Amino acid sequence: MTYCVGLLLDEGMVLLSDTRTNAGLDNIATYRKMFVFEDPGERVIAIMTAGSLSVTQTTIARLQEGITDIEPDPTTSIMAAPTVLQAVQIIGRTLADVAEDVSDKLERSSQSAAASLIVAAQRKGGGMRMFLVYPEGNFIEATADTPFLQIGEHKYGKPILDRVVTPETTLADAKKAVLLSMDSTLRSNLSVGMPLDMVVIARDALRVTEETRIEPDDADFKAMSLAWSEALRDSFTEIPS
Repeated sequence: MTYCVGLLLDEGMVLLSDTRTNAGLDNIATYRKMFVFEDPGERVIAIMTAGSLSVTQTTIARLQEGITDIEPDPTTSIMAAPTVLQAVQIIGRTLADVAEDVSDKLERSSQSAAASLIVAAQRKGGGMRMFLVYPEGNFIEATADTPFLQIGEHKYGKPILDRVVTPETTLADAKKAVLLSMDSTLRSNLSVGMPLDMVVIARDALRVTEETRIEPDDADFKAMSLAWSEALRDSFTEIPS
């Protein structure tokens, strides 16, 4: 399974994904689910993936192929599309086409061809935008009322986001929020696992401003997890019965 989360804030965008995939208890592996495409100063697009690995990998490969064409076509290259919305439409079409191509083969082996994506992007002259792309290729957009999107095993990490994240949340607090959201998911679902990939895109930077891989032995993440557990226990004790 997977857990990916993206925050759209006044100061920028924060994205976090795990890397675990599994096709049964004895077939667990690590695959990157965070992909960044950027032309610094012109545009930056980050994509996080969840669902069928064959579908998501093929989708990313086709998007990369469209970018590297000798003469990139604005209708097929997300780096040549004139707007962020049109780039997301390309991504949605590609995801839907790949899912349709492989669905028959996967269904014969009782596997799902479903996959979903979170796309965070900004191009020169435009604002930051974040979308959740569904398996059928349609999508919804993050708003000021709902400034975060999740895919995969999202239910365990949602409560903290509901309580603390607003568009005014700072990037520093946003990083803390997504990491604690992931920590809650890691504790409750063994199908989500480390290492973690985190990307920060500051407003109007038009490039990735921070990219981090957090390994299982990361001391800072362990300390944050411990502090959060202790804070929850203390708060629980202090609430009157």
